[in-house]
Amino acid sequence: MRWFAVGTIGRKQETEGSSELLAPPTPSSPLLPTPLKLAACVLLLITTACSPSKTESAQFVDSNKTSSVSSVATPKQTSTLRIGYVGSAEPTGSLGWAKKTGLLDRELQKLGFRDITYARFVNGPNLNESLVAGQVDVGFLGDTPAIVLRARGVETRLLRISQYNTTAWLVTKKNGPLSVADLKGKIVATQKGSYMHRYLLGLLDQKGLSKDVKVVHLLSTEAKPALERGDIAAYAASSDLGVFLKSQGFPIIDSSGDHPGLSGTSLVVATEKFLAQQPDFPQKLNALLTEATKDLKANSQEYYKYHAQVAKYPVEIIKTSFPLKQVSEEPFPTEGVKLVEGTKKFLVSQNLAKSDFQLADWIVKK
Repeated sequence: MRWFAVGTIGRKQETEGSSELLAPPTPSSPLLPTPLKLAACVLLLITTACSPSKTESAQFVDSNKTSSVSSVATPKQTSTLRIGYVGSAEPTGSLGWAKKTGLLDRELQKLGFRDITYARFVNGPNLNESLVAGQVDVGFLGDTPAIVLRARGVETRLLRISQYNTTAWLVTKKNGPLSVADLKGKIVATQKGSYMHRYLLGLLDQKGLSKDVKVVHLLSTEAKPALERGDIAAYAASSDLGVFLKSQGFPIIDSSGDHPGLSGTSLVVATEKFLAQQPDFPQKLNALLTEATKDLKANSQEYYKYHAQVAKYPVEIIKTSFPLKQVSEEPFPTEGVKLVEGTKKFLVSQNLAKSDFQLADWIVKK
């Protein structure tokens, strides 16, 4: 299944081949409108200029150098743990804090991992491709791409809900639409396959606008220029980008926090093949992530400074967009599980997830 870059909400096309299972169109796709295509190409040129670098005992691979999964390094030793995550140049949240403090390296070395590689992805569907290709062992990504992948029968297990009630914002161009109803007949963009995409689809469904709004794929890095040019009427933005755009004078007309069940969760998944070789990994990982979560909450000012530096946003924007109460100290908080179940049901009902499955069967219970 592949979502069209431009089209009515829910419109999709069946394609064959794992490399195209879930990722939205690349910058070279003819499905992108020309202005957005040019912008995406610029982004690609920028990202391809980046070089991998080593941090402490870990290696970092920017998987966004190309749109191909072949850009992700394949470890030569079985003692290498390959982590994929969606986000900034360095991971944030409990994973990022565990990495920064050295907790991750120290504890995983006890499990026999001599090296850890980090592959950064700009969007969850791209991380999915690497999981399918067997180039990543563990993925930190949003609920929507993780569920869609599992619904296609790809053998993954859910290890943890690392964050829940993550807010998505609907930001409009200046002097643009004043309400969700005003979006009728207009173009709204978001990162397709993300939790923001699921929020946007759910919101338009609730408002009866599913057939009246054109939804297009656009990376978050291009949202501000597209709004400034008037290419799009609105953008469904992530928790930090939405707050940043508001600080730049762009109006916010809606948020997932106004609609129970539409906020996102961040999940940690691993391939069953990897877990078969590392049966104690879920328990060990959860123990260290819980320790990291408690530590970042106890040292919140230091953590926010780190997060802001990595995300390249002012500290106050990070404090607003990333309330620490959303970071779970337990693997499966009740409210987070409820959100994941609701997202799964919605995606299945919209035929955006290929099949239904039992959440209890997906969760690793140890």
